[in-house]
Amino acid sequence: MTLTKRSKIAAGMASVALLAAALGAGVSGTTATAAGFDGVQLKAHMNPLNNSGVTGRASIKFDGARGKVSINARHLMKGVPHAIHIHFSKDARNECPTNREDANLDHRLTATEGGPAYGPFRVSVTTKGDTSPASGLALDRFPTTPKGTLNYDRTFKFENKADRRGIKNGKGVLVIHGLDYNNNGEFDFDAGTSELDPALPSEGTDTAACGVLKVRN
Repeated sequence: MTLTKRSKIAAGMASVALLAAALGAGVSGTTATAAGFDGVQLKAHMNPLNNSGVTGRASIKFDGARGKVSINARHLMKGVPHAIHIHFSKDARNECPTNREDANLDHRLTATEGGPAYGPFRVSVTTKGDTSPASGLALDRFPTTPKGTLNYDRTFKFENKADRRGIKNGKGVLVIHGLDYNNNGEFDFDAGTSELDPALPSEGTDTAACGVLKVRN
C-alpha cells in the first residue's frame, strides 16, 4: 500500500504519538552530583541505523538551564517531518543500540527495540514551542527536510532538572526517527508491519540515526 503525501504526514503523527506512548513514560532522575554546569558543551556523531545512510553531527552548548541545540544531518527522507528526541534514563545504558537489540532477528531495529540502549525520550527537539515529552507527537513542530538535509539551531530551556543533569553528564542520546528502506520517497515498504501500530509501515517509526551526546572540554 502506497501512502499519499497527506497520509505520510498523518502516519508520521501517529508514529510519533505511538513513540511517545512506548518510550516517553516518566523516569526518575539521575543520581549524578556534578555541579557548576555553566559552559558545558556536548557533541555527538550521528551514525546511521537500519542502513539509512543518515550521518551528521549534533551539539549542545549549555548556559545554566538553557542549551543551544545544533544538528546537521544528511541523507534523510525528503519532504516529511522527522521526529527528533533526546533520550535519557538512569536505568538505560545511555548509548546507541546495535544489532544485538534486534530481538526478533528481522535485521531491523525498531524504536522499542532500541529503548533499553537509549531509554525514553525526555526532550522533544521541536522548531518552536514546548520541548517536553508531551510534544513528542507535535509533528507540525518537528523539522522537515525538503532536500533530505537538516540544519537545526534552537536555544531553549531544559525544564526537567534531573534530565538536564543526566544530559549534561554525557548520558543523553539524540535520535532521529523515520527512514525510507526502499528509497522511493514513500512510507510504504512492508506496510502494516510496525510493531507500534499494525496499520503503519515500519518506515514511519524505525530509527534512522543515533548519537551519544558526550561532554567536550
